[in-house]
Amino acid sequence: MDENSHDASSTISRAHGDALGSLPFADERDFEAAQRGYLGRLEPGTVTAADGRSLWDNDSYAFLDGDAPATVHPSLWRQSRLVAQQGLFEVVEGIYQVRGLDLSNVTFVEGETGVIVIDPLISTETAAAALGLYREHRGDRPVTGVIYTHSHVDHFGGVKGVTTQDDVDAGRVPVLAPEGFVEHAISENVYAGTAMGRRAGYMYGAALARGPRGQVGAGLGQTTSTGTVSLIVPTLGVTTTGQEEVIDGVRIVFQMAPGTEAPSEMHFYFPDRKALCMAENATHTLHNLLTLRGAVVRDPHGWSNYLTEAIDLFGADAEVAFASHHWPTWGTENIVEFLSLQRDLYAYLHDQTLRMLNRGLTGPEVAEVIELPPALEDAWHARGYYGSVSHNVKAIYQRYLGWFDGNPAHLWEHTPVERARRYVDLAGGADAATEEARAAFDAGDFRWAAELANHVVFAQPEHRAARTILADTYEQLGYGSENGTWRNFYLSGATELRAGSFGTPTQTNSPDLVAQLTPTMLFDALAIQVDGPRAWDERLTIDVVLVDGPGGEERYRLRLEHGALTYSSAPQRTEADAVLRLPRASLPVLAQGTTDPKALAGAGVDVSGDSGALGRLLGVLQPGDPDFAIVTPE
Repeated sequence: MDENSHDASSTISRAHGDALGSLPFADERDFEAAQRGYLGRLEPGTVTAADGRSLWDNDSYAFLDGDAPATVHPSLWRQSRLVAQQGLFEVVEGIYQVRGLDLSNVTFVEGETGVIVIDPLISTETAAAALGLYREHRGDRPVTGVIYTHSHVDHFGGVKGVTTQDDVDAGRVPVLAPEGFVEHAISENVYAGTAMGRRAGYMYGAALARGPRGQVGAGLGQTTSTGTVSLIVPTLGVTTTGQEEVIDGVRIVFQMAPGTEAPSEMHFYFPDRKALCMAENATHTLHNLLTLRGAVVRDPHGWSNYLTEAIDLFGADAEVAFASHHWPTWGTENIVEFLSLQRDLYAYLHDQTLRMLNRGLTGPEVAEVIELPPALEDAWHARGYYGSVSHNVKAIYQRYLGWFDGNPAHLWEHTPVERARRYVDLAGGADAATEEARAAFDAGDFRWAAELANHVVFAQPEHRAARTILADTYEQLGYGSENGTWRNFYLSGATELRAGSFGTPTQTNSPDLVAQLTPTMLFDALAIQVDGPRAWDERLTIDVVLVDGPGGEERYRLRLEHGALTYSSAPQRTEADAVLRLPRASLPVLAQGTTDPKALAGAGVDVSGDSGALGRLLGVLQPGDPDFAIVTPE
């Protein structure tokens, strides 16, 4: 337990009491569903690296028992108790899930000769442990196929824990994924991967202590594993709704669902088992339209339409629906009701936000006044454990109107630090502002206390009293959050204010992902690292020649000029300053910043012309900082 942590305030305790009285806690059907088909668990429920480091510890959630303590919202406590259940479960005969060994589920579908693996978790180590648990109960069946439902790392990162590149290359294990999978899987984890990874540490509470005053879960899953992220490129792309494939004797009918929870996503149906996989578009929570770690804003209108299409395509026949998070839903009527409520949830948020923004309300104003209809408010699977109504409607506003709310005063504001200094001066100095924050805290107005104390911390980062009251305020806001990711953000902020930065616990831009960068994606990844002012006066050209391109040599001209790195594959009329000749497999060497001639030669890179040109280019690159400040200005 954090020695600086406090009990829940009376304000938070009263709010939790209100939730206990208003929500249908007597409904125990989810607990029955979450245990249905249980076959056994991993004992102990931990996964370690070869060097003994803990990569996953589901046993650390053993405290999730009994009634919710005052320091956890009772609804989130209920969700975490459900999500923390670990083990192998039978969905229907021939389809099995391992839950509770990573943020996501892995599903095993038995074929004629082996087993098809759906969404092999984040880490190779947790995926291997899940496969081992399956084999312990169902026999040592070989893996005969892999399916990625979509392009987020918790649905492909562990693939080399269940199969090998050699087996895929030999044609023994086909790997299926929706169209655009590789592009989106790589770009999300590389282009903005440093910033997303740092913020994901907050979102999932990966560095927080487990317990009633710390991390209790993230709503969608408990947290992220911290093992080895891998990638095997798909060998079979799914491109159209209605496409049917047979893998190891198992018939699968696919439905495309791009631009929903992920840019590249699909649902699919097993007609011979009447089982419908909904990927991550229908889970037991309101999902994110803009994840707190950062991403492109998702389309709730398209999302709801694809759920309607899933009902139309499969709703009359499906007898079980399962997803890559949480527990299944059984029974045709229950499935249609579940999918319909999920569909209406995203449609309602979209349509009501548009209605109100067209009446002049801004995103924060919509978030304060929008109310869900009772049928959605009372549905446990529609509650905001991962996404929230508040940040989702702000995301919808952002999707349509952007960051600017139309008020000219917000068009050219000072930076957070400069605003903070002026607000602190206006309040009569840091001490006076901190006292006002403390008064707001004592009155239970934690939102105002956070705003005031945050201004002091950004104006005077070393002001100990302000840091203390801000940490205490974040702690109470975390205790009061029904949303798992909000709780983790608040408590992570409190942790860093008290103990300093914990950095980025889980980094997803692994060598496997970097190795799959196309030439143009690699050049884009370099371009976004160029420190513009340092490169203003630099002019250079480099030709990158891939000696084993699909049609022979493949040539690209890189040009650094005016602080911008651009590229072209068109024939050039001038000689480049330098020419790099290399096989495609050696492209990642350029991303590593290597300029040593021996190292380059050893990696198969031949440099001719101005040997210093590559060093000048790499010398103006500024990599991301996985330890950048969040709750303090620096």
